[in-house]
Amino acid sequence: MPRQPRVLFLMEDLCFGGTQLQMLELARRLDRTRFVPSMLTLAGKTDMDDAARNAEIELGHLGAGRSVPRLFFLRLGRALKKTRPDILVPCTALPNIWGRIWGRAAGVPVIVGTCRGGGGPRRQHERLLWRLTEQIICNSEDLRGALQVAGVPASHLVCIPNGVDTLRFVPAELPPSARKPVILCVARLARDKDHLTLFRAFERIVQGMPQARLRIVGDGPERPALKAWAARYAAGENIDFFPGTADVRPHYDEARLFALASVREGQPNVLLEAMACGLPVCATAVGGIPALVGNSALLSPAGDVRALAENCMRLLAEPRLGDALGRAGREGVERKFSFSRMVAAHEALFTRLWENYEKKYGNREHTKN
Repeated sequence: MPRQPRVLFLMEDLCFGGTQLQMLELARRLDRTRFVPSMLTLAGKTDMDDAARNAEIELGHLGAGRSVPRLFFLRLGRALKKTRPDILVPCTALPNIWGRIWGRAAGVPVIVGTCRGGGGPRRQHERLLWRLTEQIICNSEDLRGALQVAGVPASHLVCIPNGVDTLRFVPAELPPSARKPVILCVARLARDKDHLTLFRAFERIVQGMPQARLRIVGDGPERPALKAWAARYAAGENIDFFPGTADVRPHYDEARLFALASVREGQPNVLLEAMACGLPVCATAVGGIPALVGNSALLSPAGDVRALAENCMRLLAEPRLGDALGRAGREGVERKFSFSRMVAAHEALFTRLWENYEKKYGNREHTKN
């Protein structure tokens, strides 16, 4: 009977975030009769460690705190030689750079790179480092195109859209039109998400609808600057900050609409969750967002404060339109973005790459236990 390949997901951390949730769900749902999943983070223990261990996923750390240690790359090579994965899947920029370099040095049989954010091809130096992978997974056709521009051959790329648990993320009893005028943004507080454009758009919104509120859910390096902005401007009195959490469903259930002002994106998981919950969406037309939302959202150019404000005000003023867009979003997610489709696509890729390796090198020492 063929041996089950050991699949190691190399993460920067397991903080609350879209990529972290996607990879954790993928590791949890992999067929255990065919794969042995594990995870290694560059940082120490963070938000979702317990969830990983509760799912019986072996989990290791290179650091001791929430931040990545400065000399993590010196520890990574030793860790990969010790864990000896068969398939290495690095996620986000630092793991994709150093995981590929040390993975090759450690003799990892199969390295599957990932590119999940709009700035990924540049940040991960794909023009140079794609050659250290057997395949690269991207989560949108827009990213596939950007990677080809960066020099990655089309045959080296596979597009696997994100998935969402449509049984967990469901519409609330009250339709969006029956809720208070709460605009929700769930996103890491980082520059790519461009919260300041959203804040400036909200300034315009409260001028015409003083009772509107903006709810910001997430953590990240931009929190001090965003809190300072809210303290400086009058609209900040209507902005509520909440920390990241493992269960964001109560926030979706209380919002009238979802807004995202990103300047770069792959395929944002939060939009899938919001749409699965029947929320109408106002977002920027960047990366994989237009293909993701189709005709079920109102889109605006990145950085366009006025257009974003007008789209949000339109949904607040036209509740029936918001409900209709919410229903269309839910239907689209159910058709195209289930977790089962996402997991099956990864399993098929891992199986193909591992079988190719076994055929070529099956008698080598690495395959012996």
